[in-house]
Amino acid sequence: MKHLLSIDDLDPEQIEGLLDRAESFAEVSKRDIKKVPALRGRTVVTLFYEASTRTSSSFELAAKRLSADVVSVKASGSSVEKGESLKDTVETLSAYDPAAIVIRHPQAGAAQMLSQWVDAAVVNAGDGMHQHPSQALLDLFALRQRIGSAEGRKIWIVGDVLHSRVARSNIQAFSMMGAEVTVAGPPTLMPRGIEASGCEVRHSLDGIEEADVVYLLRMQNERMDESFVPSIREYARLFQVNSRRLGPRQLVMHPGPVNRGVEIGGDVIDSDRCLIADQVASGLAVRMAILFELLAHGGETNTTSEGPVPIGEPA
Repeated sequence: MKHLLSIDDLDPEQIEGLLDRAESFAEVSKRDIKKVPALRGRTVVTLFYEASTRTSSSFELAAKRLSADVVSVKASGSSVEKGESLKDTVETLSAYDPAAIVIRHPQAGAAQMLSQWVDAAVVNAGDGMHQHPSQALLDLFALRQRIGSAEGRKIWIVGDVLHSRVARSNIQAFSMMGAEVTVAGPPTLMPRGIEASGCEVRHSLDGIEEADVVYLLRMQNERMDESFVPSIREYARLFQVNSRRLGPRQLVMHPGPVNRGVEIGGDVIDSDRCLIADQVASGLAVRMAILFELLAHGGETNTTSEGPVPIGEPA
């Protein structure tokens, strides 16, 4: 695996391998000394053109836990605000000889374009409404930790599917791993032809009681230039998932940030059926696994001037 641009870059065996690797890094995170020397001497650049809390912080921490040097660039406060192009920014950063560049960009295809300009491994941390592969992988990992394999599970993805790169990645990943995926939302927030991706489409929450997992999406107002629903109140009345709409065995997921009282009720967020905290914790282990697989080629040791060092030993 040279880059991680899309779930299309992976097959089920590779996904299982990444999740197994993440399992080992989750164990490392429980130690007193949480760093391992796997990427000592390598540089990882995080380049974020959109706001991010969970993704940017977990990729930065993941690289540091692997002992890499990290250069973090946000569009706000950088030369991007002065009109510098993506290509020129990347050429500047390439002077640091990065081993990997993690990019989030508002334009679909930006990560793919970047991969053609640099020798570094490129990780897509979200490109427009296209893909967010590491989110899909951490969601699979969080589910694996709670209920085991996704195979045979019924997963409903509810909300603004049209504008969601998370939805596109997760439909692929969940389906690839054997889950039955249903997407639900207003017709105006449903992409045309989404059924071709292997999911069922519904325009109400009728039948949601059959789901094992309900995955909620927020209204992405920053990507909307027109009104897609009559009102937020009307949307919440029809599509908000709260404890009245859920059975005791059903689990709830959300990629964040959450809009309490819109797509999800506060009573659900604060309950033990909600996996949001599990997803955030899973993000660190999964992103460590992604960087390790890309940069250490899946090897079990990291050769340093002191000789091979097992990845499980502290740095």
